[in-house]
Amino acid sequence: MAPSIFEQRVVIPPSVIFRELDGESVLLSFDSERYYGLDVVGTRIWQTLAEAETVRAAFDRLLQEFDVEPDLLQRDIEALMRELSAQGLVVLEAAPPAG
Repeated sequence: MAPSIFEQRVVIPPSVIFRELDGESVLLSFDSERYYGLDVVGTRIWQTLAEAETVRAAFDRLLQEFDVEPDLLQRDIEALMRELSAQGLVVLEAAPPAG
């Protein structure tokens, strides 16, 4: 069985550029020559996922930052990861072993 998205880590391919302006951001993939815009909340989720060891660690951090129901945040993160992965803007990989 494939690991849950939450047990994986987000890897940003070298062909993807992230630019932030006034809290919102644009992601550009040189491979597909497509861009993807993120609002303020999406930008914060992107930044947290890029820094965290796992998607779950990012989820835990975001749950502390935002006044949101855990189930809603989980669905939003899963949907964003599916969309970004389908666009080739992120790759989900097995997280390194703990410890």
